[in-house]
This record gives sequence, structure tokens and C-alpha cells, in this order.
Amino acid sequence: MTTGDNGFGPVPPEQSSFSWPLFRFSNSLKPRVNYPKCNYFRDADSLKECFHLTYNKVPMKAYVYVSLKKSVLDPQGKTIQGALKKMGYKGLEDVRQGKYFEIALDGDLTRTEAQAEVERMAREVLTNPVIEEFRFSLED
Repeated sequence: MTTGDNGFGPVPPEQSSFSWPLFRFSNSLKPRVNYPKCNYFRDADSLKECFHLTYNKVPMKAYVYVSLKKSVLDPQGKTIQGALKKMGYKGLEDVRQGKYFEIALDGDLTRTEAQAEVERMAREVLTNPVIEEFRFSLED
């Protein structure tokens, strides 16, 4: 197998005097499906066409907080409050418990798209909208 002058991979068969095996993709790069140019690379542009490279994309993290609505009784929160009072902690007025999620986003989304997706995940999957409410924040 011969490599091109730029070091990006095998020379296409029409430019080589012998046949060469098909390029084997590594697990870290995801090739496009049924894209004929992806059997070889002539330069950096053809490499970018064949793989979904995300060098300039910044992964984000979403923090989602889910709690019971104020109108819903929170027996677990009341139990925790009672236990804290018995243990001698002062200044307690009310304790409400909830859930916390950290979601790592892969960086393929813009900030606006990420906000929309996280809100949709929280509304449709992470909460029961009848009794729970949520809030979230995004971090780069």
C-alpha cells in the first residue's frame, strides 16, 4: 500500500500501480455510509468529507433538577425534616426532596438546540408533569 505525499492514507487505485486492501476504519472515527470516496483519501478535504470530525465543537453538560410541585405533598421531605430536627439541626423551615441528573451532550448541537433537546428530555422522560417540575442549566 502506498501513501500520498500528504500522509493522509492510501493512494487511490487509479493512481497506484498495484492493488491495495480496503482501508479499515478505526473505532474512533465514524465513516459515512455508502460514500464511494471513503475508500481512500487524497487530501485533508476528502478526509473531512468521509468522517464526522468535531474538532471545533465543544461538548456541553446539562444539569437537570426535578422536584415535586409545591402543591404536592412531599412525605419523604417531611421525614427528612423530622430526622434533621431530632439530630439537633436548627433553622429548618421546610425540606423537599427531588432528583438530579447530569447529562453529557456530544457537541453536535448549538446552544439553542441543546436547550431545546434538554427541555424536551426533561419534559417527556425525566419528569412526571402531573406532580413534578424541573429546571436546568447548560455548561460548556
